[in-house]
Amino acid sequence: MSTPQTIRSMTGFASANGAQAPFSWSWELRAVNGKGQDLRLRVPDWIDGLEAGLRKMLAAGTARGNITCNLRLTREEGGSTLAVNETQLAVVLDALHAIEARAMDAGVSLAPSKATDIVTMRGVLEQSQQEDDTTALSKTLQAEFAAVLDDFNAMRNHEGAALSGVLEGQLAEVADLTGEAAAIAEARKDEMAATLKRNLARVMDNADGADAGRVAQELALIAVKADITEEIDRLGAHVTAARDLLGQGGPVGRKLDFLMQEFNREANTLCSKAQHTGLTNIGLALKAVIDQMREQVQNVE
Repeated sequence: MSTPQTIRSMTGFASANGAQAPFSWSWELRAVNGKGQDLRLRVPDWIDGLEAGLRKMLAAGTARGNITCNLRLTREEGGSTLAVNETQLAVVLDALHAIEARAMDAGVSLAPSKATDIVTMRGVLEQSQQEDDTTALSKTLQAEFAAVLDDFNAMRNHEGAALSGVLEGQLAEVADLTGEAAAIAEARKDEMAATLKRNLARVMDNADGADAGRVAQELALIAVKADITEEIDRLGAHVTAARDLLGQGGPVGRKLDFLMQEFNREANTLCSKAQHTGLTNIGLALKAVIDQMREQVQNVE
């Protein structure tokens, strides 16, 4: 039986340190909200296959957010040696030989050259880096990064669980407010019908010469504009859909964001149709809660 997924926050952070002689390194992985998946890696480019491997792991382990991975790697002392550049040494010795020959021909006496004089000449003695198996180093780093990525996602899962709790509470508030609106709408149904009949009678009494069909259409339109049944039904359906997404878990942030737009549309329509102080107050309260939900949803992967 598979473990149910939870929603995940787009924000997160993880760090770690490691070493493999003669290297030591530190990882830093962080993420902030983003509309898509934006991966930015700052890693040594001389390690074979490292960046491609890390990018593949990040792409598979995340779905959305602006994610930055930094790897700082240093080489320990003793990782380099001094070596004689044989080619440059031959050039220097040939030049010295030519100079000494010219000096003898000119009757000029030169002091004998010392080895210490020669090694100080540019390019004769070089500092060379030891050859490293970067393929092995890359595998080691990628294996360690898997644990860093797990820690990173564990933090995002933890924050996601907290987000889920907040959203569940806000959805419950929307459901309660929708229920109150439905109760008011039901209670005023007879009153609305009576008002419509009175208006219809008043209009018909003063509609000499008017098109009776046209008058009836206009009154029917007024009645439809005052009916909030569809808005209440849609709000209830949106609450159910949002709860289903939270229960489904995984990368559902985009779908939740779309639902927030639908919630807001229904709340706006309810306010415009209210014609009742209680319904207007409920509509405004709905808009406030929905706005709070939208802010939270912006953090969901």
